[in-house]
Amino acid sequence: MCAEATSSEPTQGELAALAEGLQRIAGRTLAHGDYASISSGELASVLTSTIKLYAAKAEAEGQLPAPISAERLTPTEVVLIVTEMLRASNLNLFDLAMWYRRAR
Repeated sequence: MCAEATSSEPTQGELAALAEGLQRIAGRTLAHGDYASISSGELASVLTSTIKLYAAKAEAEGQLPAPISAERLTPTEVVLIVTEMLRASNLNLFDLAMWYRRAR
């Protein structure tokens, strides 16, 4: 058994491979409109894990890397997810404004 298989450390390229796979799944789903094939729970799990990883990396490095590819998302898509994230976290626009003013 190789050391990489037993290590809890992420292997180089592991996240890149997962991202590529997710992009393929999203592309096919969006092209065919077969949204029922996507589990809401699994999608929430992917989003939650990704957001936790982004936040931990940003805090550890003391900088906020671009969280999205702005040229690939519409303003409607951004507002939809931000709004639902605020609702799911029981936050409001005042809370958001306080964090928005936080020094980078």
